[in-house]
Amino acid sequence: MTAKLIDGKVLAQSIRDKLRQEIASLPAVPQLDIVLVGNDDASEIYVRNKIKAADNIGLKTNLHRLPEEVEQRDLLSLIDNLNADPQVNGIIVQLPLPEHLDMHQIINRINPIKDVDGFHPVNTGMLQNDEKPYFIAATPLGVMRLIQTVCPDLSGKNVVIIGASLIVGRPLATLLLNKECTVTITHIHTKNIKELTQKADIVVAACGVANLVQEQWIKDGAILIDVGINRCEGKICGDIDFDSVKEKAAAITPVPGGVGPMTIAMLLHNTLEAYLLQHK
Repeated sequence: MTAKLIDGKVLAQSIRDKLRQEIASLPAVPQLDIVLVGNDDASEIYVRNKIKAADNIGLKTNLHRLPEEVEQRDLLSLIDNLNADPQVNGIIVQLPLPEHLDMHQIINRINPIKDVDGFHPVNTGMLQNDEKPYFIAATPLGVMRLIQTVCPDLSGKNVVIIGASLIVGRPLATLLLNKECTVTITHIHTKNIKELTQKADIVVAACGVANLVQEQWIKDGAILIDVGINRCEGKICGDIDFDSVKEKAAAITPVPGGVGPMTIAMLLHNTLEAYLLQHK
């Protein structure tokens, strides 16, 4: 068996093409405002990629750069202003933030109908209750789209998620539960992770440990989704050892070119949805 490649670039491009057509038909241009605090190199790259992708489909973006030492009240004041501005449809505060800032207080300050990252407790709470939130976090939403290209019916599937983050692991687990999967979330204190993944129909690796998942970790015919982005001897690699598992898995996402493009595509999708929601 040679695993089917789940190409995130191709799927993301088709989504962006559709979004571009929808945006061109609108009476006004949706606007995404991004708040970037400090000079974190990775955050700079992520924000640059988001702005480039937004520009490519006709979305307007505004970048608000704040110094590393910005005070909590000043950041909250900026968010209040963006919430009140009817021209602003989506708001993102790029994470991570400097340690002196209270991330939860800042995220909670964003109006839930402008929270295109899907991190506000109103959105996460609605998702947990199996209701339709205003927005679902972009990476879990993208992962679901990728999985369903090779497995449309998820009912009864046994899924193991490696990584329990608030950004990926936990919301993804809820999405999968809502599709009637049996879900196990593992984390740094989980014992015998390999024994769990060996029984899984689907493994999602989102822990940030390069090449953690090896061929002996998975069963024949498993679907593998790699959320990890790591530097390995000068190149980018994931949390799954692609070369080790590619002859045993049924399908796998590459790194790069898998989850990353879908995350940005889903963010753009959320921004358009925010515009439509606010202009009903």
